[in-house]
Amino acid sequence: MDKENFRFYIKVRTALNIQAIAIHDELRTVFGDDAPSFLTVARWAQCFHEDREDIQDEERSGRSVAEIIPENIEQVRNIVVDDPYVTTEELQGQTGLSYGTVHRILSDHLKLRKVTARYVPKQLTDSQRSERVQICKENLSRFEDGSWRLCDVVTGDESWFFHQQTGQKASNAAWVTKEDPPPTIVRRDKFAPKTLFRIFFKSTGPILIHRVERGQTVDHQYYIENCLQPVIEEVTKRRPLSGTLAIKIHYDNGTSHAHQAVFDYLRSERVTIVPHLPNSPDLSSCDFWLFDLIKRNLSDQADSNSLHHAIIEFLYSLDKVEFKKNFINGFNECNCV
Repeated sequence: MDKENFRFYIKVRTALNIQAIAIHDELRTVFGDDAPSFLTVARWAQCFHEDREDIQDEERSGRSVAEIIPENIEQVRNIVVDDPYVTTEELQGQTGLSYGTVHRILSDHLKLRKVTARYVPKQLTDSQRSERVQICKENLSRFEDGSWRLCDVVTGDESWFFHQQTGQKASNAAWVTKEDPPPTIVRRDKFAPKTLFRIFFKSTGPILIHRVERGQTVDHQYYIENCLQPVIEEVTKRRPLSGTLAIKIHYDNGTSHAHQAVFDYLRSERVTIVPHLPNSPDLSSCDFWLFDLIKRNLSDQADSNSLHHAIIEFLYSLDKVEFKKNFINGFNECNCV
């Protein structure tokens, strides 16, 4: 039933001296939520009481849709090109067009939508972007021509792990009835107990899971003695014939990682450093795969010792195929840069 039929019904019932509230109840009984609101019924009943005969809408004053003409569309386009952040209200003021006309031009004719800017850690310069592309191409070419192999790459990074787990939003979702209140979970305190771990692995599995003691300063010397040296020793133990020959190590450009003493030590051990993209600490294999996987599978731990054991147990329970897939995915990520 369209709105004109509703109005005709209201007109007839009003002529029979039926009150607006009764007319609304009748319409609600028959049409439910599709019936017009009480205010609409009352407004039209009042109009018919005042001897209105027409049930059609009156012509409204205002600008015509004919304002959507090529000249106005081009005017709006030029303003948006000059200032992509311009608001609809500002477009109204500059063009003299109505809000609806501006909105229709933007959405229907220019096919534009307004999207909130995405925050990024750092705005890269043109030279940094070029360096990104160059490093990715050089690394890819070495893998593609066979001079480098994914199975020879060791990668590692650091991350804080909380002792008590809150889970991710999706894991905290629960089914409730309409009468039940939504579930709640206490936000984790920023000073909650946590421990810093440095983890290194290859495509065949973990190499080192190092726990940093609370209050310990991690400088380049600590990094060499407690991370790189144990990694080199473990690689040598697993490869008694070739040792570190052809081994490549990949980590981000953190301060302790990029020290000259670190470079000198790795060269002395015949280990090649895989260049990392500038200002991209979140593009290491640990950050986009491993750390999140560990945290999603940890249970609450009493202290840093039990947390350390839990992480070791989980990593060594993972199928080696998962580690290999991570390196292949990282290879594909570089291919997309």
